[in-house]
Amino acid sequence: MEQWNTILHDFIWGPWMLTIFLGTGLYFSIGTRFFQFRGFHIWMKETFGSMIGEMDQEKEQQGKSITQFQSLCTALAGTLGTGNIAGVATALTAGGPGAIFWMWVSAFVGMMTNFAEKTLGIIYRYRNRDGEWMGGPMIYMEQGLHSKLLAVLFALLCMLASFGMGNMTQAHSVAEAIKVSFGGHSLVIGVCLAILLACVILGGIGRIAAVTEKLVPFMALGYMVGAMIVLVICYKNIVPSLFRIFEGAFSFHSASGGILGYGVKRAMMVGISRGIFSNEAGLGSSVIVHAVSDVKEPVIQGFWGIQEVFLDTIVMCTMTALVILTTGAYDGFQECDGIVLTTKAFEVVFGIQGSTFISMSVIVFGFATLVGWSYYGVKCVEYLFGAKWVPLYQGVYCGSTVIGCTMQLETVWNLADNLNGLLAIPNLIAILLLSKHVFWEIKQFESLKQ
Repeated sequence: MEQWNTILHDFIWGPWMLTIFLGTGLYFSIGTRFFQFRGFHIWMKETFGSMIGEMDQEKEQQGKSITQFQSLCTALAGTLGTGNIAGVATALTAGGPGAIFWMWVSAFVGMMTNFAEKTLGIIYRYRNRDGEWMGGPMIYMEQGLHSKLLAVLFALLCMLASFGMGNMTQAHSVAEAIKVSFGGHSLVIGVCLAILLACVILGGIGRIAAVTEKLVPFMALGYMVGAMIVLVICYKNIVPSLFRIFEGAFSFHSASGGILGYGVKRAMMVGISRGIFSNEAGLGSSVIVHAVSDVKEPVIQGFWGIQEVFLDTIVMCTMTALVILTTGAYDGFQECDGIVLTTKAFEVVFGIQGSTFISMSVIVFGFATLVGWSYYGVKCVEYLFGAKWVPLYQGVYCGSTVIGCTMQLETVWNLADNLNGLLAIPNLIAILLLSKHVFWEIKQFESLKQ
């Protein structure tokens, strides 16, 4: 099975798929005149700049919708997972330092892909019988494209992906982190994690949003502070590390000092796939929670989509990569992979406390991702089969964490990558066919601001 999984992985993430991802992002970048760059001050102001007013105005929340900040936190709970820690390390060991450059490329063009998804998610949504917003790619496929088949395909793939990238990869990394720092058995860790997860997700979107609103800022700031301390101490190695990233991105020879010695093609494949795994731009999954936001202007939610990719990949993933490179862990611990390599990097500066710091970060990051992705799966099950099947899905979802804790690392990541690629196909088709609505929205917004 593992052999077929690897073959499928190499096919799905071949040059054709990478071209589609980058091409879609470039198409929306050109169509919006590279708004992610020229409109930096605008989307920053409309997102973080609006948070103070939003927090004061949302005291009468009834659980039928969530604030824009809560939608970002819940989406980031799904994206700011172990991909930012273990995934970056895996990208470095598999593709060399050059893979980080291609993560950046996928992020910069992916910002506008994410913008398009979130904008469409607000344009096409409706309230269900309970008064809650129902939205996501399956809704804009059904209402915008009038394609029930495409909508069902996406919902089915998203439900399956929730068990892969949203569950088992996170559970595996959490289990490894706990074992490295505190010891324990994978099965016991998985059972405890499943019980804790159930306590949160059974409370619905209200409890999920409340938890992620507090958890995400705490975990992100905590990790960034730790990484910044490392970079300040190793500041002399920052410029050489950046040079290695750019050199590895365009060198057709073996990556200098690389563990596996891959050239530019491998760096591209690994970097882009890991970038997409981390920020989910093009997958459409996080649209499901963004559509629940109480925002009225679709384009404003699109700005939160840009912010999501920026924080996830440009900020968090870059910091992890630089920590691994500047501390010398990339060259000094060639036998390590994934979370172990990142842990070794922090141990160079913090000693044994570095291991504890990473373990706690992975536990919090991974758990937040488990929580965020559970909501995506729930809404897909509700769309496909009705609300009565949601409890069964939640039970299977919690049980999958136990399986993820005991699986092999390569098998888990390849399975998640495969589901990512398959999930993206119907979504990319949909947003490209509906692109005129996205371009109209941004033009209307800019004309009103002038």
